Amino acid sequence: MFLIVMMTFFAVLALDINVPATVLTAMAAVNSVILARTDKQAGGETA
Repeated sequence: MFLIVMMTFFAVLALDINVPATVLTAMAAVNSVILARTDKQAGGETA
């Protein structure tokens, strides 16, 4: 019983780390695509 509880605990802990990391990766990818498109529309000039 203790083994099942510990396995569940660490599985939830792994998901607790994995889900925000996946969301942040997706947000960074979308942000880079948006920045690349706006940079092309602005003529490729950097600030």
